Amino acid sequence: MSEWKPYQHKVQYYETDQMGIVHHSNYIRWFEEARTDYMEKMGMGYDQMEEKGILSPVLSVDAEYLQMVHFGGTVTIEVFIREYNGIKLTVGYEVIDDKTQRICCRGTTKHCFLDREGKFLSLKQACIEGHQMLTRGLEDHKSE
Repeated sequence: MSEWKPYQHKVQYYETDQMGIVHHSNYIRWFEEARTDYMEKMGMGYDQMEEKGILSPVLSVDAEYLQMVHFGGTVTIEVFIREYNGIKLTVGYEVIDDKTQRICCRGTTKHCFLDREGKFLSLKQACIEGHQMLTRGLEDHKSE
């Protein structure tokens, strides 16, 4: 993933409050946008996983707000695999203000893998290419 370009987002007016500051709920949406982009760039987006009958719901979300982001600004969202064991996945995020280069928010989302009937799956057994992709992502993060 040497050609890696992180996800960027330009802050929209509707994402802010009356003071022009991004409402906290939007960071969670940005996490999802960035995670979807990350998966596609790694080689298997959610659409491809779902075509294979694999769903990956969010089990929990955690966000720590460190700096305000304002309307008109642009943020870069770094995404990385924090933990992965074939059954559960934890994705980490850092939202960085492009102007100041400060980290504005850090967070994680935790996921599992299910079949269409809602039964838990081992991704290693259900989709070896998805398992290998996430294992590589975890190794890439550990080597940084």
